[in-house]
Amino acid sequence: MAGAKLKQYRGRLTPAQIAEGMNAAIRTARRLAEDARLLFDNGRFATAASIAILAIEEAGKMSVLRGLSTAKDRELHRDWKNYRSHTEKNRMTALLDYIAQGANRLEGFRDMFRPDAEHAQLFDSVKQLGFYSDCLGDAHWSEPSNVVDEKLSRFLLTLAEVVARTDLVTEREIELWARRFTDVPTSDMAALTAALATGTRTCRGTVLLRRAITK
Repeated sequence: MAGAKLKQYRGRLTPAQIAEGMNAAIRTARRLAEDARLLFDNGRFATAASIAILAIEEAGKMSVLRGLSTAKDRELHRDWKNYRSHTEKNRMTALLDYIAQGANRLEGFRDMFRPDAEHAQLFDSVKQLGFYSDCLGDAHWSEPSNVVDEKLSRFLLTLAEVVARTDLVTEREIELWARRFTDVPTSDMAALTAALATGTRTCRGTVLLRRAITK
């Protein structure tokens, strides 16, 4: 096996396969959040912050996988690229800020997913700084323990623990989601909201409502 490179799958998935992948991501996010908590409780704030971001990224795979249930053939390449993109998956780092600002409807979270949203790239940089030393700015050496403090680490850990508490999903839930959203344009907020309102009545109610903000 030395030197062997595993082939990454990029094709279409069945509802059962999507549910399996989402549940694998949920379980992994929970484990990473628990690891981050252990580090934080022992004063390892920088590493805890970086692993918390990894947990957030892992939880972020759920929305991408759910999107695969409605993706057209021409969209598969894009969605699999997003699945393996760090910045696409850590957009949830802004969730608490948006809630604090009063967002409580689908429209209120829309800016989190703009292509030019700065927080995604920012927290990818924080993740790197929490793991490694680097030479930045005007030849300034940074060390993780001097860059990431307890306050930032606590914020990221709290968010990681929140998103990692997501319920496991079923094949039937994915089938219902695909039926409801396959022909709904993602740019049509009114149509998305209407479909979501119907979906919450048929697909485990508040569970889908909570997950919809990552759609």
